[in-house]
Amino acid sequence: MNEYRTHTCNEISLEDVGKEVRISGFVETIRDFGGLVFLDIRDMYGITQVVTSGDPQEVDFASHIPIESSVTVFGTVRKRDEETINPKLKTGLVEIAIKEIKVLGKRTQNLPFEINSDQEVREDLRLKYRFLDLRNNRLKDNLLLRAKVVQFLRNQMIEQGFLEVQTPILTSSSPEGARDYLVPSRLHAGKFYALPQAPQQFKQLLMVSGIDKYFQIAPCFRDEDARADRAPGEFYQLDMEMAYATQEDVFNAIEPVMYNTFKEFSNKKIANYPFPRISYKEAMLKYGTDKPDLRNPLFIIDLSEFFKKCTFKPFIDRTVRAIKVKGHLSKGFHEKMLKFATSIGMGGLGYLEVQEDLSFKGPIDKFIPAELKQELLSLADLQKEDTIFFIADSEERATELAGQIRDELGIRLDLIDDNTFEFCWIVDFPMFELDEHGNLAFSHNPFSMPQGGLDALENKDPLEILAYQYDIVCNGIELSSGAVRNHDIKVMLKAFTMAGYSEDEVRSKFGALYNAFQFGAPPHAGVAPGVDRMLMLLSDSDTIREVIAFPLNSKAQDLMMGAPSTVRRNQLRDVHIMVDIKD
Repeated sequence: MNEYRTHTCNEISLEDVGKEVRISGFVETIRDFGGLVFLDIRDMYGITQVVTSGDPQEVDFASHIPIESSVTVFGTVRKRDEETINPKLKTGLVEIAIKEIKVLGKRTQNLPFEINSDQEVREDLRLKYRFLDLRNNRLKDNLLLRAKVVQFLRNQMIEQGFLEVQTPILTSSSPEGARDYLVPSRLHAGKFYALPQAPQQFKQLLMVSGIDKYFQIAPCFRDEDARADRAPGEFYQLDMEMAYATQEDVFNAIEPVMYNTFKEFSNKKIANYPFPRISYKEAMLKYGTDKPDLRNPLFIIDLSEFFKKCTFKPFIDRTVRAIKVKGHLSKGFHEKMLKFATSIGMGGLGYLEVQEDLSFKGPIDKFIPAELKQELLSLADLQKEDTIFFIADSEERATELAGQIRDELGIRLDLIDDNTFEFCWIVDFPMFELDEHGNLAFSHNPFSMPQGGLDALENKDPLEILAYQYDIVCNGIELSSGAVRNHDIKVMLKAFTMAGYSEDEVRSKFGALYNAFQFGAPPHAGVAPGVDRMLMLLSDSDTIREVIAFPLNSKAQDLMMGAPSTVRRNQLRDVHIMVDIKD
């Protein structure tokens, strides 16, 4: 017999009645009825009730075991009395009559919080005692889900003929869009490794190597600020790349993987593939974001040209966006929307209500000439009882604000179906944008192929050039970015030159690719869905930290391990670093 257990706590059933068994786990609850003590023992798999025999010494011992101590129990399985059956438990028909109970690990400190309580616990406290937090059923279930999803993803990629390859963790620093985590070298004074922001260059080099279908569950490291859907520090993605592949080839490979994964691990309705393709330009106009939540049926229209013909000064010579909703809304609703609008920096939130006779009622009605009202009805496809909201600002700001108003209206009007996963591709991103200094910069992945190739780079307005870049979005969450890669050294050098890099800088910062692309590189493309974000959606978690075993907090600290921390002076000396902390 195993020294610690013959059964897990979910295995005991009526078939075991009369058998002697041993289980081990944590003491979740103790119920002392004087001459009889009931204990619930919890392990990784479930809960089993055990009960003392009535021996005074055993009763006294069992009743004084600290909750959450680990114990082993040996005894006989018996059927519970009718009145004590617990239908909520898989083992609720049986219990174990204790013959022996031993404490294997005694809790000697007060619990910082109750393990499986509905009571809200501060996140900093939970993260400091993450080893206790992970005893919570919800987090334990998230880890089980994570393991199953990762295995499922891996199997699907292997079935499609992809080869799993591990790429380095210590690499060179390169300007890929986020801050690097740097690792000083002991052997090479004054030089640093970087943790990879993604396996981007390595997977492209694999394509040049002849590995035509690569994948891995890849760790990525970016020194970024935390968000609900972004972990500061470390995250994982299903990284994949294909040689001799087009954008559609990538879509065809990854769409069934996404669909099957969400279908396998969720009871929600999953939008079937092929997923809608929405251009970046259309997404920004229609949804006010390149991460649209398609569960929200509202969309945005542009009325800038129309309001140039009206007399409402705040709208003249501004970008004006509008959102139509069905029905008239209460005064209180409008007040709450106005409060929200001002909280995001808007000066106000104009609106009109369409009356039974198709006339307008609202704050800006008097500024619309009578002869133009029919035109507004037609432009916005307005029907009686509709309400239309207006957002006016600079083009960039109006786009952003309209997207936020659309999201808020979708929530407040209860238009979003929480039982659905809606996917889409955002495609045709601009190759370049202007940075805060007015200089040309890459707007997305710098290794992307421009649509039109070298000819477009040489002859088109740079801000009009589109790239073969794409994002996959689910319920307003960006799950991944991808692109058809730039594999032509001439095109690569021209693109980087336009973004302000000299050939020497490209050779210095991206030396491996610079060299590799001169040795017959095949065309290739890829994508990398975020595993943590997928799990956040599948588990209905509010933050990405709920699906990571040991996450950093929002300030990029590991409160449990005490990282980041100071190190000994001789450790710094070994890697040729002197720390100069200013007050």
